[in-house]
Amino acid sequence: MKSLSATLAALLVLPCAALAWDLDPDGSAVSYVSMKNGSIAEANSFSSLSGSVSDAGAVTVDINLASVETGIDIRNQRVRDLLFKVDVFPKATVTAQVDLDALAEIAPGASAKMELPLTLSVNDTGSDYASTVLVTRAGEDRVVVASLAPVIVDAEELDFPEGLAKLRELAGLDSIQPVVPVSFVLSFAR
Repeated sequence: MKSLSATLAALLVLPCAALAWDLDPDGSAVSYVSMKNGSIAEANSFSSLSGSVSDAGAVTVDINLASVETGIDIRNQRVRDLLFKVDVFPKATVTAQVDLDALAEIAPGASAKMELPLTLSVNDTGSDYASTVLVTRAGEDRVVVASLAPVIVDAEELDFPEGLAKLRELAGLDSIQPVVPVSFVLSFAR
């Protein structure tokens, strides 16, 4: 009996590194702000996300680009078709590597600030970004990761200049800013 108790106690204190985490899409959000004609800012978001953190700390978040929400149906369709080209490139993928030992040190209910390098792959190209995040252990089996500052994404680095030009022309705009701030809140459960 003593041996069984010791084994159970050892299992209960194993670090969270021993289990994979799945993205909770209902508790997660990715959004960005677009700028047009120099001074008009508009909030945009994606409604369909999926992802996980492996038991080795490999983070993958897939963004369904067809789920873009700009607040105007025709603009949603134009962004999907002309900018993202979802018929050819249906998703963007964000990858990162997280230190699961550091995560295990965060007590439930506590938070820690971390640097988290990210790679964004979309449109057959990719780019690396630095990000500072706040990681909160919302419970023993839930972690929430939120950007503390927006990640600045340059659409030209991701091969979107042609699509931006088409959008600008169709909307009769003087300009669409190619650099956008992207924010996120990602909730993972195991």
